[in-house]
Amino acid sequence: MYELMIESTFSSAHQLRGYKGKCENIHGHNWRVQVYVVSNRLNEIGLAIDFHELKRMTNDVINQLDHKELNKVFPFTEINPSSENIAKWIFDCIKKKLSMYDNVNISAVTVWESDTASATYTEE
Repeated sequence: MYELMIESTFSSAHQLRGYKGKCENIHGHNWRVQVYVVSNRLNEIGLAIDFHELKRMTNDVINQLDHKELNKVFPFTEINPSSENIAKWIFDCIKKKLSMYDNVNISAVTVWESDTASATYTEE
């Protein structure tokens, strides 16, 4: 089994509805996103998936969040734009994009809101 990871970033603001503390106020982060995929076989040139293609897919997803107020972006109009919910949303979006590949599956997405705090979503 092969596991690959790419990392990308975006900047946005959010506020956590119902949170009792400073994070209930609007504030911003420079988010770091790590996307992990797995494959049990390589293609004819020895790749599971081109890193550039995986990064392009990821950037297509996170560009929807970049320099936005997340509470105004669906589905975060309905659910809190927490690191946990952002990680799951990115995971689900990239999973759909990877459905065209029969040998590559997304395994995890980690969203860092600071250098010391992150949330990871997996389906396991």
